[in-house]
Amino acid sequence: MTAVVEVRGVTKAYGHQRVLDDVSLTLHENTIHGLLGRNGAGKTTLMRVVTGQVFAHGEIRVFGTTPAENAGVLERVCFVSESQPYPDHYRVRHVLAAAAVLFPAWDAAYAESLVADFDLPPERAVRKLSRGMRSALGIVVGLAARAPLTLFDEPYLGLDATARQLFYDRLLADYAENPRTILLSTHLIDEVGDLLEHVSVIDAGRIVLDDDADELRTRAVTVSGPSAAVASFTEGRAVLHLDSMTMLSRAVVADGRRADDDEVARRLGLELESVSLQDLVVRTTDHRRKGALR
Repeated sequence: MTAVVEVRGVTKAYGHQRVLDDVSLTLHENTIHGLLGRNGAGKTTLMRVVTGQVFAHGEIRVFGTTPAENAGVLERVCFVSESQPYPDHYRVRHVLAAAAVLFPAWDAAYAESLVADFDLPPERAVRKLSRGMRSALGIVVGLAARAPLTLFDEPYLGLDATARQLFYDRLLADYAENPRTILLSTHLIDEVGDLLEHVSVIDAGRIVLDDDADELRTRAVTVSGPSAAVASFTEGRAVLHLDSMTMLSRAVVADGRRADDDEVARRLGLELESVSLQDLVVRTTDHRRKGALR
């Protein structure tokens, strides 16, 4: 697959704090990537590095070249951020008019339909929009720009569940008709899990998981039942999390389901369950942090 973004050994520090620590990842052409992690994990900084807004040590290539101060690259990139500033006098229609100039593949008719979908008032000043409306405006720009590389940084902030689902539906439908590389940064993992084709998890500035989403979904399994039987089942295996009561235990095992696991579990009187993408991310980052404290 063609690499649209290549990040190799990227480190970014503010003073003595490393926000990105030797980060490497690849974003492939025509793929929906998820950049997952807790608030403050480094997601936004990494996206700003990729879009040339922040300088960092290491190698960054976007469409095969350096993105910083490169107009030929940046016109092919749309970065949707909740903190996007606009001139004080801008109204919603001014933002859309500016986007039509900035993005060569801008679809004005599609933008108008999205404005109607999200019930955005074209004549309202951007500074008077609610947080949810500002997020919706960013979504309209990100989708209608149809940029070959589109990055959404927590695009749903302030949106209710119905509006968030509308965003996911419109994103999938438009991506099916107009494939491009999309990077979606979020901590609402359960909501976006089915959208994602590739997942990178960042924690404390480091990439801790990076794989196809389908592969990650098979990487862990939950086993529950009598404590002694759970201990036998998990012996010699990587346990991300363990809950124990007097006689019962529940463990998240990180090395996936083995060919004989169902038979072994049945013999030991245990129950096996798949682990959701969100649980895998939460348990992996928790395990990593607890390990660092020992």
